[in-house]
Amino acid sequence: MFARVPANVSVEHRKFLFLQGPPGPFFRLLAQRLVEQGACVRRINLSGGDKHDWPDDSVNYAGLMRRWPLFFDRVVLDWGITDLVLFGDCRPVHQVAIRLAQLRGIHVHVFEEGYIRPDWMTLERDGVNGHSPITRDPDLILAAARALPPIPKLPTITADFKRRARDSYWHYHHVFFGKLRFPFYRTHRQGSLFLDAFGWLLKFARKPRRDAQAEQTIKCVEDKDYFLFPLQLTGDYQIRAHSPFGSMLVAMEYVLASFAGFAPQNVNLLIKEHPLDSGYLDWRRKIMIQARRLGIEDRVFHIDGGDLQKLTEASLGMVCVNSTSGTLALEAGKPVAVLGEAVYDVPGVTHQGGLDKFWSLPEIPDVRLYDAFKRMLHAQCLVRGGLASKSGVETLVKNSAERLLAELTPQAAENHRPVKRRPSLRRVA
Repeated sequence: MFARVPANVSVEHRKFLFLQGPPGPFFRLLAQRLVEQGACVRRINLSGGDKHDWPDDSVNYAGLMRRWPLFFDRVVLDWGITDLVLFGDCRPVHQVAIRLAQLRGIHVHVFEEGYIRPDWMTLERDGVNGHSPITRDPDLILAAARALPPIPKLPTITADFKRRARDSYWHYHHVFFGKLRFPFYRTHRQGSLFLDAFGWLLKFARKPRRDAQAEQTIKCVEDKDYFLFPLQLTGDYQIRAHSPFGSMLVAMEYVLASFAGFAPQNVNLLIKEHPLDSGYLDWRRKIMIQARRLGIEDRVFHIDGGDLQKLTEASLGMVCVNSTSGTLALEAGKPVAVLGEAVYDVPGVTHQGGLDKFWSLPEIPDVRLYDAFKRMLHAQCLVRGGLASKSGVETLVKNSAERLLAELTPQAAENHRPVKRRPSLRRVA
């Protein structure tokens, strides 16, 4: 059995290895901050996009994926790595790296989009989302929150969609045109970059029509009782790894079938598209075909646009697979039914009686318990900042570096107990 890295390693002996991060400069800037604080940093690029985001002081891996475990383990040993940093824990290259790092006793730090948005990013030890070690036990949550302060009221982090779109475009541009340098790399993303790009062009071209349809739909439902069902991205690992469905089409059909069979006749269902859906799939058509088959087309509405917060506040509650939109509904005191694995799926916070009962007997969230959960979540899992503006990235870099460098104090190590990663949910055929 390999020895674990000691808990009280000094900063100058911390050696961080960075793997793939979000598109853009965040990981490179975070590394610079850690170096300024006295730590040592290494980076492995696995694609042309990685190389574009971190062009200097990095090592490229362009070999076969079956050789990746041996390469990674040799790098870890040769460089004396103490900490592994990566974005997302379900990418195949990351899954291998995490398991090997744990075998070597290396501390694993996983970034992900914020559990509570906007203004926050997730940073957890060992895993995120369905792999998160955070407790879902109400008694433990209440006990942990007693010593925690209220969540501070802070100014909103500046965000610009164009910034993230630009970072993503150039990252994936270099993924595609970097195939000669990285011939064996396969992106974790599903689908085609060209199809996504074509879909976005169609979406922008149809924006006036979509906006008009959204306005008309809002007028249709504003005087009706409705539940809200926000769609998620099929390619997201929240669907692929942490839900039983495998795709949002299957999830949509599941929800509609339950609604048709168990929802009261005076209740409606509003299905909202994800704002980052590329648009080449005609969700309105797919939804209405299924609704007609079930005889509920007059009670099912589709919207591509609208203010999610306002729609949530006007709803009877929300159904989601495991979207962070669920926290928006909980914040508004609305009942939430979770169909996959979500960190906020806590008894007393979310509906626990199954989807069929949710339509007529939704369980109202316990405000006190949810407040305690949020305080625990902010203290253990969230770092303030964002990826969609220069100031947001600067804030995120500062707070992430502080969290990473504080992680291996003796007290932090005593409070942390690595947990076995949960198996992914089996998919519905």
